[in-house]
Amino acid sequence: MPTTGYAVFMRLFFLTALTMCAFAANSILNRLAIDSGASDPAGFAIVRVLTGAVVLAALVLARGGHLPLRNRRRAFGAGSLTLYMIGFSLAYLTLDAGLGALILFGVVQITMFSIGALTGANPTARQAAGAGVALAGLAFVLWPSGTFQVDLFGATLMVAAGIGWALYSIAGRSETNPLEGTAANFIVALPLTALALLASGGVWQMNGTGYLLAALSGGVTSGLGYALWYRVLPQLAPSAAAVVQLSVPVIAIFGGIVLLGETANARLWVGAGLVLGGIALAMLRRQRG
Repeated sequence: MPTTGYAVFMRLFFLTALTMCAFAANSILNRLAIDSGASDPAGFAIVRVLTGAVVLAALVLARGGHLPLRNRRRAFGAGSLTLYMIGFSLAYLTLDAGLGALILFGVVQITMFSIGALTGANPTARQAAGAGVALAGLAFVLWPSGTFQVDLFGATLMVAAGIGWALYSIAGRSETNPLEGTAANFIVALPLTALALLASGGVWQMNGTGYLLAALSGGVTSGLGYALWYRVLPQLAPSAAAVVQLSVPVIAIFGGIVLLGETANARLWVGAGLVLGGIALAMLRRQRG
């Protein structure tokens, strides 16, 4: 690979890895806040969207840009973002951080591959094989064993969140200015998220730690993370973008072990290896093609 091509590849690899770490941090921050009692799901989601909107809007205005709030892309982008935020926050009432991330990004991968196939952007044989290996790793980790059981309601909510995130990722590919588009999506999604969660009967219960965790999730790992994701998306094939996100559950599981006291076993390590191997298989084809 020529030096220039290698530098471009490494830059894309670094930015993609940084984005995936930010996505994984959202699972850890959300689960930590809710499981510890520092925040309720509704409050966490609303503060998360609010701080994300503030940080992103400030960055746009500081650069002399504008907020395309009336753009017709906003209905799709903000709507799918709202679906993700609601399902994601509520699901962590019953799901562990790593398990939730596994379900979320497994659904993202399936949804993006399905939409790609329906719209004619079929994955290559190697990308399809990589997806299959990665999904096998997810299935291996998630398969019930002994007393391990996945909460059905929480899993359903996370499936909805995964569909929302997949649609949001697809919407991001058509944004002419990723930062401005992300900021506008957060602003429009704020009242939608607040109304939906408050209408569900949620009670606002947050302490200082809860506000801090939600603000970090909104302003840093969500707002800035999503802006970066919109930046790298156009450089990834749809199928590769779907598969690379399967690294997020692995990162979230490792984070859960270190920060939330979750335990690791042979099943988790083998599954993680399959997920990462599948991602490498799919991404290598994209870079050489």
